[in-house]
This record gives sequence, C-alpha cells and structure tokens, in this order.
Amino acid sequence: MPISTSASQPAAPYLRLENVVKDFGGGAKAVAGVSLDIQQGEIFALLGSSGCGKTTLLRILAGFETPTSGRILLNGCDLAGLPPYARPINMMFQSYALFPHLSVWDNIAFGLRREQCTRAEISARVDAILKLVQLGHLAKRKPHQLSGGQQQRVALARSLVKAPKLLLLDEPLGALDKKLREETQIELVNIIRQVGVTCVMVTHDQEEAMTMATRIGIMSEGLLQQVAPPAQIYETPANRFVADFIGNVNMMEGTLVCDNPDHVLIRCADCQHLIGHGISGSEGMAVAVALRPEKITLSRQPPAADASAPEAVNCVSGRLEDLAYFGAYTVYRLRLPSGGLLKVSMANTERHPDEQAAVGETCWARWSDSAAVVLTH
Repeated sequence: MPISTSASQPAAPYLRLENVVKDFGGGAKAVAGVSLDIQQGEIFALLGSSGCGKTTLLRILAGFETPTSGRILLNGCDLAGLPPYARPINMMFQSYALFPHLSVWDNIAFGLRREQCTRAEISARVDAILKLVQLGHLAKRKPHQLSGGQQQRVALARSLVKAPKLLLLDEPLGALDKKLREETQIELVNIIRQVGVTCVMVTHDQEEAMTMATRIGIMSEGLLQQVAPPAQIYETPANRFVADFIGNVNMMEGTLVCDNPDHVLIRCADCQHLIGHGISGSEGMAVAVALRPEKITLSRQPPAADASAPEAVNCVSGRLEDLAYFGAYTVYRLRLPSGGLLKVSMANTERHPDEQAAVGETCWARWSDSAAVVLTH
C-alpha cells in the first residue's frame, strides 16, 4: 500500500509568476525577472518606492500591460493573451472610480448586469455584499453623499461581488486621511478574509503593508529584494536595502573580528558589537550592523565595568543632540565620537519620568546581543 505524502508536500501555488520581465525599451526594465508563488487566500503586498516596478507588475496581472517575457499562472491556467475583461480578476483603483450618477446599490450591481445575470441573482449578491461591508442602510445614496471610508467600502464591494479568483488593490487606502486609513486597514482585511479571495495589493505605505499583508515582497529596480511575513522582513532583513527601507534603523559599517557558531564580534567606528549568532564569514571582511532604535536603551549613567570583558561591547556614549516627543515614545539622537548619529526610540511608560536627559548631556546607549542584525550585502 503506497504511503501518502500529501501532508508533507506544500500546497501548489494558486498564483505563480515565472521570470516575468517588462522592458519598455531604452535599457530600462520596469520588471526585471520576477518569480513569485502566492497561495490561495493569501493577502500579498508589493511594497516599494515610486518607480520600483510594483505598479507595472500589478498591471501585468490585470492584463493592462503585456509582459516582455515570462509566464503568469492562476490556478494552473496560463493568463497569456487574455484581455483584462476575460480574466477572473478584479482590480480596485486608488481613485475608486465610482459612477457619480449611480446609487451605491447600482454601482455594485453594474458588473453583474454587464454579465447579464438574472435580476434575482443580482439582487441576492448585491444585498449580501452590502451586508458584509455594512452599507445596507446607505444603498440608495450617491457616492458624493458618502465619506471617504464609505466610498472605499463601496469600491471593495463592487470588486468582490463578482467573486473574482484574484483581487488586485492599487494603493487601496491612499485616498484616506491618516486616522481613517488606520481605522480601515483591519476592517478591509476582515472583509477580504471573510470572502476568502486571494489578494495582491500594491502600496508605498509600510504601515499599511505590515498591518494588512500575510506576506510582503520588497521591490527595488524591478526586482524582489525579499519576500517574507512582515515580522521577518522587519526583524531579519535580507540585505542593506531592505533594512534601510523598512522602518527606522541605525546602520553601522564595520569589520568582522571573529566568527563563532554562537556569536560574532564586529568592530565599528564607535563601538564593538557582540551578536549572538554566527554568519559563516571570514575575519576581516566588511559587514554592516543594523540596529533598530527601539531595541536600544538610553541612560545618563555609564555601564558598570565588567572585569571579564577586555573591551566594552554593545554600548556607546555620545552627546544628546536633540530629542522629539511623540506622546507614546520619544526619539533621541546621540552624536557619537566619530561624528555619526545614533537614533534611540524609548516608550514613555511613565507620565512624569524622574530623570530625563537634556540636550547637550553625555548619555550611554546599550543593547542586547540579540538586538542587532549582521548584513553582508
């Protein structure tokens, strides 16, 4: 009797991109050979700065652009040659593109009418999606009578009512103000998950990608730099570009002094880093150390001397150049002996802290051996 291996085999990708290239000529490739697998039900975010190729890749998926080379498979079907209207894909644009003369109900029903669905089916599906996005009480209103968040939910409902196999979101919350965008992020994710649709979204907003996506692809110059869940992208960036692009980071160039399986020692201009893992490098090689500001503690007192350590590690002193109070946390900037700046972010856990460093004072920054990440490229 054969042994089943289905439990140990990963599920076949629902959406597969195989070495997709888009060359607009003149030696500039907007997409320079992207291969990517996305599983069914995933919310996948393409994140990058303007001109990195993320929007071109989304337009290729939608059928608005034709790839120069490569293949795109959706649930095993090759999308090559299929026009946008023939693809089982819906795209929600940043502008929402709602019809101003139609009611909410008719905006959502528009695509179903074009497909010549029966009146009963249209009514049932529109009413169901309105209930899901909690807009049933606004069904008769026109778009201009809605708030920005309500318009966004109408656009989402219109995209979902046709039950697409793939939903594409182009800067889905870009038209909303910051507070409303934060409130809508979780709401949008919950709706997408309830429907169970696979989703690819494009955004330049890091917080939006980190909050909404199950995985993120960081793009630069038409290439994917790293594909991973949000926490992995933030905590263990693959290279200097990703570390510098995501969040705030202190990047220190240094030299590998020793490399053991359980720790490495790296000498930088102002301090030595003892990091609790090996990197399989060679002594003397140039590396970078990425240290997030919130993983550093700041003190007005120097660290206690450690007789067992010939040189201090994971600490540095500097002059407090400035600080910025953000309510929940304060950001401090230390001017180091080399002239560089070290950014430190500390939570304001006390309403009235007893001791707070003043600008111009000498302070000491410390961090643990698990706080920093070594980057070799």
